[in-house]
Amino acid sequence: MKITILTLFPQMFSAFEHSIIKRAKDAGKVEINIVDFREYTKDKHRRVDDIVFGGGNGMLIMAQPVVDCVEAIDPNHKAHRIFMTPAAPVLTQKHVIELSQKKEILILCGHYEGVDQRAIDLCFDEVLSIGEFVLTCGEIPAMVLVDSVVRYVDGVITKGSLENESHTDGKLEHPQYTRPRDFRGLSVPEVLLSGNHKEIEKWKYVQSEKVTKKYGK
Repeated sequence: MKITILTLFPQMFSAFEHSIIKRAKDAGKVEINIVDFREYTKDKHRRVDDIVFGGGNGMLIMAQPVVDCVEAIDPNHKAHRIFMTPAAPVLTQKHVIELSQKKEILILCGHYEGVDQRAIDLCFDEVLSIGEFVLTCGEIPAMVLVDSVVRYVDGVITKGSLENESHTDGKLEHPQYTRPRDFRGLSVPEVLLSGNHKEIEKWKYVQSEKVTKKYGK
């Protein structure tokens, strides 16, 4: 999978030089390119934002640098293009799995008060949010999207680890335990130590139902 991220703050993506994402890159499972779209502005002062028509606080990213950047990087529209914004449907696990089947994804990170709507209308296939809240920038949502999608790219994580995860089958995952058996007065449930796989699976199912009900899924 090839992922291209358009941002004004490339340095924020140093997080991809660690852990599972780095291993996926090193193994050739995913290619991640970070592009500073400020390089595409035609403003002599290298500005990418301007005041909002109709009034309002803050500044808005202009359409020109975004559109020119997208057209230069993906001239034949091979990538599935996504704009991360709070004014959008919330990303779900189901959609994450669908996106993991794409060969190429291009992500635009918003900033300031957002992006001129014409850039979105001209260039992007969908808009996505990571929740019903607002952040200072689109870089963090882009990281969330990339991390969630890359996990499902073939060979990045073992298939067994992806089974029975929270949200995959509409339920939340059951509690899990490791050594020691007793910790500060709390013990690992005996059924998990029994070796009876049928009873263990039954326990996991019941606990998953309880967690799902508790948190209102």
